Amino acid sequence: GETDLAFLTRLWAEEGIFFFDWFHPTGPDQKLVLCDDVAGVSTLGSLPFNPNTREVSTECISEFHYRAQVRPSSVENQDYTFKTPGWPGYFSHHATNLNGQRTQYEIFDYPGRFKDEQHGQDFARYLAEGFRHDAETAACASNSPKLWPGKRFTLTGHPSLTLNREWQVTGSVLKGEQPQAQHGHRGEGTTLSNRLDVIPADRTWRSSPLPKPSVDGPQSAIVTGPAGEEIFCDEHGRVRVRFHWDRYCPGNEDSSCWIRVSQAWAGAGFGNLAIPRVGQEVIVDFLNGDPDQPIIMGRTYHQDNRSPGSLPGTKTQMTIRSKTYKGDGFNELRFEDATDQERVYI
Repeated sequence: GETDLAFLTRLWAEEGIFFFDWFHPTGPDQKLVLCDDVAGVSTLGSLPFNPNTREVSTECISEFHYRAQVRPSSVENQDYTFKTPGWPGYFSHHATNLNGQRTQYEIFDYPGRFKDEQHGQDFARYLAEGFRHDAETAACASNSPKLWPGKRFTLTGHPSLTLNREWQVTGSVLKGEQPQAQHGHRGEGTTLSNRLDVIPADRTWRSSPLPKPSVDGPQSAIVTGPAGEEIFCDEHGRVRVRFHWDRYCPGNEDSSCWIRVSQAWAGAGFGNLAIPRVGQEVIVDFLNGDPDQPIIMGRTYHQDNRSPGSLPGTKTQMTIRSKTYKGDGFNELRFEDATDQERVYI
């Protein structure tokens, strides 16, 4: 499982969304702002570089430590959807702003967690930008209380001229001290320091991919449907179920998403088809452990749903028995494999 915050931040990261707190400059108002582009980040204008902060009272940047790292230069992702099985589902994105880095550092992601072209293209770009969000960073110090995530500023006066450009704040820690409030202070005045992380403002910061919880193994569930219905499925033969651990589901037609059902044989217009009926127990697995991709891999008997015949006395029989829809009748094909008693019953 995951917390509500982890769930939201993971989904936002998949969709290329970052967030920050907005504080009213003169009042108590506070908002959570969601953005998917650096254009949503406001600018504070210019701040000079001045390492001698004790000699000035104006806001400035006193430390600026630039760092560049090798990060993936491209992302290729792929996924599959049963609704269009011939669709290649393959997309790629090559990063810009490589800053002299070579181009062969590739990440391949499968499954890509998308089912259409627009999401495939977007997810490839978001992944690439997320993997490279710390390719160029700087750790800074400032006496300005206005620098926090969601702000941009232009650095001026730095001896390394290439650093005199616009930067976006991605993290900040503010520390205030008021020693005169303590007994025995030496007369120092109130101070405020701000340690912050920044990236170039010509790119959008995106989160690295966040891990999605996975299901450890198959789970047992009961097939559900509307009241009075025995067979409930969609055009793909999918059914809905209620998991035993679900405390809130009433066990009706809305108990889960539609879940695909594995069949013994599946061809183009031929094969085997047996729709799990309402009330039957099924075994649900999850593709690649993904809780959003359940698939029914089998069915099993239990105390209330007993097998045809009377075991162990009928253990030599292989039986296929159906049940009349909303009735008590049935069709049956039975093979008797007892020695010297081989029979086929229809």
